[in-house]
Amino acid sequence: MRKAINYINETLGTNALENSIQNKDLGNLPMYITQAYKLYATELFNRELIMIELKSENELSLLQVDKHLQLLKTAFNKIVVLVLENLPAYNRKRLIERGINFIVPNKQLYLPELLINLSENYSHPKTKQKNKNLMPSSQFLLLYHIIHGNNNWNIEEHSFKEIAKKLDYTPMAVSYAVEDLMQNELIEVSGEKEKYIKFKFERKELWRRAEEQNLLTSPVLKTVYVDDLPSNVSMLRTNASALPEYTSLNPSKQNYFAIEKSSFYFLQKNNGLINANNREGKYAIEVWKYNPITLADEMPNHQSVVDPLSLYLSLKDNHDERVEMALEQIIEKQVW
Repeated sequence: MRKAINYINETLGTNALENSIQNKDLGNLPMYITQAYKLYATELFNRELIMIELKSENELSLLQVDKHLQLLKTAFNKIVVLVLENLPAYNRKRLIERGINFIVPNKQLYLPELLINLSENYSHPKTKQKNKNLMPSSQFLLLYHIIHGNNNWNIEEHSFKEIAKKLDYTPMAVSYAVEDLMQNELIEVSGEKEKYIKFKFERKELWRRAEEQNLLTSPVLKTVYVDDLPSNVSMLRTNASALPEYTSLNPSKQNYFAIEKSSFYFLQKNNGLINANNREGKYAIEVWKYNPITLADEMPNHQSVVDPLSLYLSLKDNHDERVEMALEQIIEKQVW
């Protein structure tokens, strides 16, 4: 199931997490369901999903699976998504004909129920829920434009495909990020065959509006402590280890580093983190929702620390007086 969640996040630029389903809910299901499937929950674009994975795909009966999906949809009153390791073309066609939500990790994602809902949401930006945070990919695009506004590579001068290639996102993820920014009335889109972004305000005003509307959030998913840094992995200094780069604050005793979530999960899967825990260690590794290295790329200090605005967002809820003063310095010195 982890593959499916990672594939969703990489494809759509989201931050979905794998959540277990409570035993009391599983206990209400027929035994043949729990024997045939692994069930997990997740949330995507503010919609709860039930992810089901066949324990054995050797005898896949689409008619039977369809009945099981309908049963689960009724039981949970949520969108149900079938996760498959392999899917022959003829079965894929039959799933699509039946309108069944399915994911084949690293190959195909088909969520008609969710996509129809998204289409409805995006066609009525005026009715959007207030104070809804930007998606991680949307925040990334906004911050990239603000931070790199004076660089030769201007995000407004490149098509969606070129933006995706430059910033290491899929074209689909860029499209969803653009829709999110449009919904929050921060950009306009022009072009037909090739589409381009146009931000509606100057960089300082963009930041002010996004901050006032509570659209921006900390990029940090979680913090993990280790005694040794993993080898052959690029990370940037962050938190109190990065503040001296932008402010007058002295370095801290604790060493902080930022890593993008997919790189972290790769290390975790391949035992690249020794004695990782959530309490203490020589090094604190912040797992970020988007890639700190790509966002800081081409900055004068990009080889060492995260970008100043993400750093600000990661610490803005810190109530240490020294940190608060340092954050004020970051905003005052930011080149708009």
